[in-house]
Amino acid sequence: MNELIEKDYSGFYELCKINIPEKDHPKIQDSYTLLCEVFGDRCRESGESYVVHSINVAKIVVQEIGLGVDSIVAAMLHNVYYQDQNSKDIEARFGKPVTSILEGMAKINALGTDTVELHSENYRNLMLALAGDVRVILVKIADRLQVMRHLDLQADSVRLKISNETSHLYAPLAHRLGLYYINSELLDLCLKYQNPEAYNTVAIRLKETDRERAGFVAEFVRPIENKLNARGYSFEMKARTKSINSIWRKMQTQKVEFDEVMDLFAIRIILNSELVNEKSDCWQVYSVVTEEYQSNPKRMRDWITIPKSNGYESLHATVLGPNEKWVEIQIRTKRMDEIAEKGLAAHWKYKGGTGNTEMEKWLANVREVLENPDMNMVDFIDDFQTNIYADEIFVFTPKGDLRKLSAGATLLDFAYEIHSGVGDRCVGGKVNGRNVTLRHKLKNGDQISVDTANHQRPKMDWLDFVVTTKAKSRIKASLNEDVKREAENGKEIVLRKIKNWKIEYNDDSIRKLLKYYKLKLAQDLYYNVSTGKIDTLEIKEILSDKKDESAKQIVTEILSKEKIQDLEFAGGDDYLVIDNNIRNVIYKLAPCCNPIFGDDIFGFVTITEGIKIHRVTCPNAPQLIERYPYRMIKAKWQETKKKSSFQATIRISGTDPELSGGIVGQISHVISKDVSVQMRSINIDSNIGAFDGTLRVFVNGLEHLDFLMNKLKSIKGVLSVTRAD
Repeated sequence: MNELIEKDYSGFYELCKINIPEKDHPKIQDSYTLLCEVFGDRCRESGESYVVHSINVAKIVVQEIGLGVDSIVAAMLHNVYYQDQNSKDIEARFGKPVTSILEGMAKINALGTDTVELHSENYRNLMLALAGDVRVILVKIADRLQVMRHLDLQADSVRLKISNETSHLYAPLAHRLGLYYINSELLDLCLKYQNPEAYNTVAIRLKETDRERAGFVAEFVRPIENKLNARGYSFEMKARTKSINSIWRKMQTQKVEFDEVMDLFAIRIILNSELVNEKSDCWQVYSVVTEEYQSNPKRMRDWITIPKSNGYESLHATVLGPNEKWVEIQIRTKRMDEIAEKGLAAHWKYKGGTGNTEMEKWLANVREVLENPDMNMVDFIDDFQTNIYADEIFVFTPKGDLRKLSAGATLLDFAYEIHSGVGDRCVGGKVNGRNVTLRHKLKNGDQISVDTANHQRPKMDWLDFVVTTKAKSRIKASLNEDVKREAENGKEIVLRKIKNWKIEYNDDSIRKLLKYYKLKLAQDLYYNVSTGKIDTLEIKEILSDKKDESAKQIVTEILSKEKIQDLEFAGGDDYLVIDNNIRNVIYKLAPCCNPIFGDDIFGFVTITEGIKIHRVTCPNAPQLIERYPYRMIKAKWQETKKKSSFQATIRISGTDPELSGGIVGQISHVISKDVSVQMRSINIDSNIGAFDGTLRVFVNGLEHLDFLMNKLKSIKGVLSVTRAD
């Protein structure tokens, strides 16, 4: 065992000599000494040596992620810290940064994160612990990769549990941090244990077609290599096969067989370019490639002009190669390739070792989402997984500040990116000087300004079109606040009404109402009452089963005392008495049927327009009675000798040999002889000796109208006279 450990350490230390400054080598050797002192030949439950495991995690940290000495030492000592957690000794020996990383990793383990079925609070604390220092995430990902590479040593139940956690948390984190190949390997290994049949299906087919792909690649790259060499470029070309998990997902989503997956591999051209010449060199090589092979412009991806938020830069093109096969070409420089391979660690390296502001922004967003107590963690995980795999766009504020958003983001997403208060009050805005709505989808390079209004509040349908986690979480939080506030108000209304009605109100009453309105929660019931979607009078009818209330009781329930103080009732308050002069502003004659004095009538109590008086024969009466029986009141006219004026519409038809001119004169003559009738309008249409007409007149009441209609019927040629309302 000691020989194997020494061999592993020797290979690891050679990597450190190449990648780590010489002054830091003693610190690494010291961490190895402590590791061996604590564990010696001891093994984990899986049978893997503790020392070998730690060396391999540190090897991933230096070789595949490219972190510095503190992260390497933390990787070497993470099991030592879990064993003893004597932070003072470790801090004195290796420094505070190492202890800080180890403390963060210990927090994760202490929260019991070996399963994804966690309580939301645990998830929140876990992510906040990760967000404390990004190196905690990176070293933990390295540790998880080493575990996954040796997962076959574990029991089946442990394999599935660790695979599920990795696919939900560690693989997405690796992707978001730019560790694309670690992400791919983690997902491949997850598939291997979650769905062995699928994994083996793809792996076997890849092995069977390996020689065929190699031949195709050789044929494809030969003319490009010749042209680039002729132009004096320093470069290398690689062919990278798509990951097993990626191929399997494409087979499932596109419902195709292995042989039908078009982009099984990508060919990468890596240039040795000076920093100032990188962009121009990449575009010139792109020109060489597309001169040789036809390109598909729809699949062009330019992440050189505007890199991804995690620092990824590359020029992607899809071209038609030999045998009519589409091939993806990735053109980048050596610097870009190292960032693509090692993510943020390489980005910091090329930035001169300074912190990465984009990473800090992302961590701040994670913290803001997680610190929202109303955030549903299932939604968070869904949004998290969606967002980290989404491409991004870059847009500008009016001052020219650059903001990144997920592809498909809308003006409203941008407003919430600026500030949650701006998003809540957003009513629209301008994109490139043109007015747009909240739903307008943004594109790369758009310059955006936002318009707000103090009266604006988040709407439920906003969730249908926003795409960023920040916007969704804030809208949900605001809607929850509004719903709670409205529900409290609705509850007060119901309880006050119930008390006035002297009706018993208990759990059975609530269940009865929820069943009637097909609602799940009492909060929904109270919310609908507060917003006017449910009428309290209807609630009274449901709970009391009293359908025969007096007109005064019904009116009193709906209208205020001030509004009804001048109303008159008769028959023990059973009837509302309507004055034929219609002087009371609380009730109005319904325009749909224009009742006149003498018609059989009823009243319909509205909330905003008082009482509407309808004829019993009104065409809208059946619908009103069916939907709102509790708003119907009996009404009758007040007997009086005073004359009043009501509008009525009369339809008249017949034959007119003089083609309307004669009949109009006769109708006008009949009406003018009755001094009590005023004609508002007359409209006669004639056709080949026949006519149809409409008269609008003012009469004193029903008897007066009947008298007038009989007079009109006596006109020669008139065949029909009817009331139109």
